[in-house]
Amino acid sequence: MKTIISAAALLAGLLPAAAFAQEEGAKSVTITGTAAIASDYRFRGISQSDEQMAVQGGLTLTHQNGLYAGVWASNLAGWGTFGGANMELDLIGGYKLPLGDKAALDVGLVWYMYPGGADESDFAEPYVKLTGTAGPATLTAGAAYAPKQHALANVSNAPNSRGQSDDNLYLWGDGAVAIPGTPFIAKAHIGRSDGNPGLGPNGTSVAPTGCYWDWSLGMEASWHNLTLGLSYVDTSISKAEAARLQPNFSRGGDATGSIADAAVVASLTAAF
Repeated sequence: MKTIISAAALLAGLLPAAAFAQEEGAKSVTITGTAAIASDYRFRGISQSDEQMAVQGGLTLTHQNGLYAGVWASNLAGWGTFGGANMELDLIGGYKLPLGDKAALDVGLVWYMYPGGADESDFAEPYVKLTGTAGPATLTAGAAYAPKQHALANVSNAPNSRGQSDDNLYLWGDGAVAIPGTPFIAKAHIGRSDGNPGLGPNGTSVAPTGCYWDWSLGMEASWHNLTLGLSYVDTSISKAEAARLQPNFSRGGDATGSIADAAVVASLTAAF
């Protein structure tokens, strides 16, 4: 219930702000959004939709001074004992500081929520990232650190345990290169997760196998406000380690499969 109330509170705050900005013709606030459909929802290399289709969308308000706030949502697979609407709802807030003409520092926080889910499923994760451009290339280095929280604790064998908590560190690097004279952008990503070696009280572990790598290579093509993406995604998680993810990240709980293995993910995104 608290997640639903929090989401409603955020939307209640965003919508009047958006209306005010439009009615007053204020140029200090920019409102942007996205709606997407993807063949799979991969979060740091691991499928959150049981390698099935995902529908996603988001809304962001950005002030000219660099402050921003937003909300993003996606459907999930049946998370075993998780329950609820099988939905992820992220509340995002931060500040983006320009560093010259070709670089920017971004500091913020994501609050991951699962409306209607079991208690101790939500968690917060601050992040910082540095982005720079050089010609057609854009490079980003980032770090996200989730401090100790019940949702990230290693209590796989004691779902009703209380008083335990754990933290998580995620480091990543992204690269994008626009191909001159074409609508195509080549993209690459690599990340390193370091957290508890088991699932949290309701399966909400950011690094369920402890430490692992994830990476991807892909290509995007844009036309007007539409972007078509295709990427190859993989992790260093072995099939034996992936068994720890079942059944929390899949509908069928098929221990013979892996939702952390290599996959090709296609997506279509509309920006507005």
